Amino acid sequence: MQPEGFSELGERIPFYKLQGCGNDFVIIDNRELAVAPDIMPTWAKRICRKAFGVGADGLIFLDHAPQGSGVDYMWHFFNSDGSRAEMCGNGSRCATRLAYLLGIAPAEHSFLSDAGPIKAVVYPGTNQVKVQLTPPQKQQLNIDIVVDGKPMTVHFVDTGVPHTVVVENNLQELDIKPSGSAIRFHERFAPAGTNVNFIRVEDSTHVSLRTYERGVEDETYACGTGACASVIVAHALGLTDNAAIVTTSGGEKLEVSLWDGNVFLKGSAELVFSGHLYLQSLGM
Repeated sequence: MQPEGFSELGERIPFYKLQGCGNDFVIIDNRELAVAPDIMPTWAKRICRKAFGVGADGLIFLDHAPQGSGVDYMWHFFNSDGSRAEMCGNGSRCATRLAYLLGIAPAEHSFLSDAGPIKAVVYPGTNQVKVQLTPPQKQQLNIDIVVDGKPMTVHFVDTGVPHTVVVENNLQELDIKPSGSAIRFHERFAPAGTNVNFIRVEDSTHVSLRTYERGVEDETYACGTGACASVIVAHALGLTDNAAIVTTSGGEKLEVSLWDGNVFLKGSAELVFSGHLYLQSLGM
């Protein structure tokens, strides 16, 4: 029941705010709400907007699984600019933990993303979730490009979404936004563009990472698919073992392991708060 006076604000809907290693998401249970996919991008832009909305890196709708799909549910994932993304590693951990907490799915389950089915394990009593990403594709090492008039060598792999990886020793001093933006929109990666990961290999089991994220168009505190892409590339270059800890710019640690062509990502997923969105106040 709404407090007296709140009714004039119009329709309200429940939402949940979760974060995985500082990558934050608003999640809506859409099974009964039935928000149409064609208006979801507008919702994402308005809800994720800082100061005027909740503020988040992305918006996720949890929905009924397609009949005969063999998964527990499906998601619709949108970046804060309203663009739809095929996959998100940190977002997938947040979505699967919330699905478990809401009773939508058991601790071990699968859901459907635009990149394909994603398997997940939620560890009850902890904030830890492990997901198995779709198999990596289109891996290419030692791509020579010119950025702002300077030659550089980058590497590429698609871990559900496209990722470019740059090995960079002076990681903390790097001005990531202009560098990341120039690579993200480089003609070599057109028309889809690419996420950009700058990594420093600390040793064979530890990588430090900073990510410029497509759709957010800025550095984010963490990127799960980017962490996986970074370990895939570092391992292919002979710089790491097939399992490594990735320390994100937010200071959190993600565990990435590569086994028999499969990629596994483990890390925290925290339910930060829940509340109600007033659609009229958001212009929806």
